[in-house]
Amino acid sequence: MTALDEASIHVHLPMHTIGVHTLLCVLFALLTAGSNACAAVLQRKAAAQVPPERSMHVSLIADLIRRRVWLAGIGMVIVAAVAQAAALATGPIALVQPIFIIELPVTLVLAALANHNRAALKRLPWSAILLTTIALGAGLAVAQPSGAIGSAQNTSWVIALIATALFETVLISVAMNTKGEPRAALLGLAAACGYALTAALMKNAVSDLDEGVAGLFTNWHIYGVAVAGVGSLFLLQNALQAGSLVASQPMLTVGDALISISYGVTLFSETLRDGWWLVPQIIALGAIIVGCVQIAKSPLAAETSGLATETAPTVLLSS
Repeated sequence: MTALDEASIHVHLPMHTIGVHTLLCVLFALLTAGSNACAAVLQRKAAAQVPPERSMHVSLIADLIRRRVWLAGIGMVIVAAVAQAAALATGPIALVQPIFIIELPVTLVLAALANHNRAALKRLPWSAILLTTIALGAGLAVAQPSGAIGSAQNTSWVIALIATALFETVLISVAMNTKGEPRAALLGLAAACGYALTAALMKNAVSDLDEGVAGLFTNWHIYGVAVAGVGSLFLLQNALQAGSLVASQPMLTVGDALISISYGVTLFSETLRDGWWLVPQIIALGAIIVGCVQIAKSPLAAETSGLATETAPTVLLSS
């Protein structure tokens, strides 16, 4: 083998490897988005049947756990968690989490199918869905997010956790003094922040696996994933119960993406293209927001009654 041939191998092999990793990352992220959308529909169907007085109370979960449709939704959450871990292991948070923006249109399509509402399916704003999808793909292609490190420093984590706790406190406090759609939006954003934190902790936990299984359980990140994940799930259930998908889902998907990018940049030194590349990125973000707003105006998403078409059964639980 000549020196030129050896040089060609060393040049092209890393490029091929990076391409495969990126492809796997995107595929796992898409699987996560689809699973989360399915989970949102199933959980919304269950949460809409729970009496309003159980909001922000442990009895809400006690009621939901008795419903098979909610348990099916939890099953999809587990599938999404596994797929998300795989995505984060093969790519940066700034690439993985923004892909979840497609959860919004996928959620509405699945909601129409689950409710056997083909008329609503035909009335979905397909032009807005196409705009959002194209803008998301173009924005990520232009930004080219990349990650420098797989594990964040504990000092950085302390600052991030304090900032997150303050942000969550403000959102939940304001939400407690409101009701209806505003409450659903605020709790949806709070859940988004929680899920973004869960993703950041999960990425660090995946990196802990480099030390073996023992390294995973001797570091605190995996336990942080459990705490943040359960807390986010609780906030999401209350957001879904407080109002329609039009209020909670856009805040959940777009908020998750933007907050996750901030975690990626500040904790893991992930980078996005800057300079004049910021202009098309901002345009893409604007198009995504416009598309999401138009999608959220769908009659199906605006339905306050959600997906619950059957009468809510009476469940006797002690508070």
